[in-house]
Amino acid sequence: MTISAVRALTFDVFGTVVDWRSSVIAQVEAVATAAGVTGDWAAFADEWRYDGYIAGIGRVVRGEAPMVTTDVLHRAKLDELLPRYGLAALAEPARDNLNRAWHRLEPWPDSVAGLARLRTGYIVSTLSNGNVSLLVNMARHAGLTWDCILSAEITGAFKPSPRCYGEAVRLLGLEPHEVMMVAAHKNDLLAAAKSGLRTAFVPRPLEAGPNRTVDLTPDPSFDVVANDFHDLATRLGCA
Repeated sequence: MTISAVRALTFDVFGTVVDWRSSVIAQVEAVATAAGVTGDWAAFADEWRYDGYIAGIGRVVRGEAPMVTTDVLHRAKLDELLPRYGLAALAEPARDNLNRAWHRLEPWPDSVAGLARLRTGYIVSTLSNGNVSLLVNMARHAGLTWDCILSAEITGAFKPSPRCYGEAVRLLGLEPHEVMMVAAHKNDLLAAAKSGLRTAFVPRPLEAGPNRTVDLTPDPSFDVVANDFHDLATRLGCA
């Protein structure tokens, strides 16, 4: 099979399409400043993401916890972090609003226009572990135009479970080789490839910040490696 058979592109969202880290840091810092609290808000964001969201997904995938939405995972970790960072006094609905910081993430500079170009030649859809309401709100906030919103909440499984990729392909009415997974994360693409999807690697060197080392070397198995969404559009023959 060649990539000429690809009809749809499914996108990882956190980190690939939007700059979650800078967006979350800015929103937490604004809340803390209003409360007169100082702290390491970059560390707060990293803990929220990696020790909360990522670790929570891992427990679900391993069968150690029931399936829940990303909003639930984020809120559980947020309630743990707030007292440790001097924000224990933050009450509802302020906590709920802060938890929705993940609904208000900013896109990478190439994301909006790049997706528009890719959409001229392909169906473009999310395939994210984020829940549907989060992805819809994020799309409206960031100006992201999707043909379809697919997520773990719809497929019934978090990535990198094969069920997530397989259900996405089924819902699109396509065959696995007709769908290309686009992501900045190698593990996502390698898992998608095992389910028969084609793969496009778009590394985002700034995603993880200065405190984490991320391997950005493309795997030889990836079908396409692009610098950003405009480069991806060019490589896929989009105007």
